[in-house]
Amino acid sequence: MKKNIFKKILYTGLISAGVLAFHACSEDYLDLKPEGRPTTGEVAIGGFEAQAFGLYSSLRSTGGVSDFDYVWTHIIRADDSEKGSLPTDAATNGNVFDKFQYSATNGTIGSAWNSHYKIIFDCNELINDAEASGDKTSGTLTNIAEAKAIRAFCYFELRRDFGEVPVILKSIDDPKDEIAPKNTVAEVDAQIEKDLTDAAAQLPNQWPSVYLGRATKGLANTLLGKLYLYQKQWAKAQTKLTEVISSGNYQLSSSYDFEFTQAGNNSKESILEVQVTYDYATKYYNNFWESQGVRGSGIWDLGWGFNVPSVELVNAYEPNDLRKKTTILVSGKPDIYNTPNLVLPDGPNDPKPVLAQQYWNGKAYTKPEERAKYNTTKNWWESIKLIRYADVILMAAEAANELGNTATAATYVNMIRNRAGLPNTTALNQIDMRNAIKHERRIEFALEFERFYDLVRWGDAVTVLANKGYQDRNKYFPIPQSAIDKSQGVLKQNPDY
Repeated sequence: MKKNIFKKILYTGLISAGVLAFHACSEDYLDLKPEGRPTTGEVAIGGFEAQAFGLYSSLRSTGGVSDFDYVWTHIIRADDSEKGSLPTDAATNGNVFDKFQYSATNGTIGSAWNSHYKIIFDCNELINDAEASGDKTSGTLTNIAEAKAIRAFCYFELRRDFGEVPVILKSIDDPKDEIAPKNTVAEVDAQIEKDLTDAAAQLPNQWPSVYLGRATKGLANTLLGKLYLYQKQWAKAQTKLTEVISSGNYQLSSSYDFEFTQAGNNSKESILEVQVTYDYATKYYNNFWESQGVRGSGIWDLGWGFNVPSVELVNAYEPNDLRKKTTILVSGKPDIYNTPNLVLPDGPNDPKPVLAQQYWNGKAYTKPEERAKYNTTKNWWESIKLIRYADVILMAAEAANELGNTATAATYVNMIRNRAGLPNTTALNQIDMRNAIKHERRIEFALEFERFYDLVRWGDAVTVLANKGYQDRNKYFPIPQSAIDKSQGVLKQNPDY
């Protein structure tokens, strides 16, 4: 009881601010699936299943992790995205993230910090409770491995967003337990590596269909490969990513568009996917996709209209790249499925504009038949793919190329290009292949989660994002001032903030 009361106190300040922003544009945002408890018929209750289920529920429902706030922190900062919506809608946050005007008191940044630590503390509690129980059964060991994989994911997110952060592994039984100084990035990375190595040794290759979305060995090895890529440990990255590829558990969907439909939920390309559905028996969803749908009226009232393609992204596609029609909707043009008699209204470049933007996020678009099925125009039924197998392929290509194996890199790049209806790459040397991989990552993950972080780790952000106001300090957010205050000054602010 003491622990639960403390957690309520701990998160009230920042989360309340995040929740207000989270609900500001929402229509009936509800999370109706019991959090932290398996529902009847889903799984047998036993071991630490209830706590494990709570971790996945938190990935879906905790503000700042996979919701509208995630759009701000992970996407809008890149050159491929603009705020979108109406000019006055969320104008303050639009400037903060689109123009790199961060401050330590920003509520969205505070929500990202607090929410990831909330999940980390829940992971700690499961791990510590399970280890203290002495239960060595396979199910309990798997629950521990799940918690370690999710904890590693959260620390990797914090590492990318804040750089040096506190590594806290104990359960939070007292407010003082949360007070800790920042660890170096190398120390954070070492903990991530340990958690993922432990998790990979215990997690299953696959789960039965009733357990969709749970952590797998492939997820742990993918995150390890990604960590090594960020560290420029190319050989280690190649080893782990090749292990994922060779497992045979994942494959690219035949259609790029399929990945961004309800039918594509939990496809063979999915490695980490936040479970969202709008089936009548179990409605549980969040506002991630709703916040990015076309903003209009009538049949075009599909969302709030945030995260729209930039002109630079529109112009970056090669001719005949099939990914363009999936990613970019154009005002005054047919929808991405060329649905008969369904054309978007005029945009701002037309004499009598109806829509505020010229371009819209096609990945948030829903098929008309799906809207009819659920009797709503908002996308509340598409799961959120945080990591796709395409990322593994392109990371493996990058690692191979940096090790001098351009031919292997070309094989991987061509897998991505051929699915997009494009011919094989013409890159024949390491420098050209490096640029080809950068292009493919930009296009493949357009309006998703990778572009900003790729630019930073490649050292390209200062040049590419200069016209948006980017400076080197902006590779990291400021540490939230409220977290510094709670720590009584033990936490130190990031440089130049």
